[in-house]
Amino acid sequence: MTGRSLYQRLRSNAQVRTTLFCVGVLLIIAGVIIAPLPGPGFVILSPLGLMLALQNSAWAKRRYVRFKRRHPRYGEWTDRVMRRVSAARRRARDRIGDILDDD
Repeated sequence: MTGRSLYQRLRSNAQVRTTLFCVGVLLIIAGVIIAPLPGPGFVILSPLGLMLALQNSAWAKRRYVRFKRRHPRYGEWTDRVMRRVSAARRRARDRIGDILDDD
């Protein structure tokens, strides 16, 4: 019998979702603040914060989709950094389309 993971059960609570969204925003801000320092801090903290914010806020998802439509190159880059499933699916679909176009 497979049940939902602890993380999924916690996310069903509105207060936990709000807290996770706030933690995500704080991670994004912390990533921007430490960006000038040497090391990969920005590359690690910002995608983690963005993932938490996107998972827990419909508002953030809408803003992100709007950003990706206006700036497709940057949207693709952020999808790759975050390893989003939608980006991998889109790349696979484009490869299949390229193969079919070549035939």
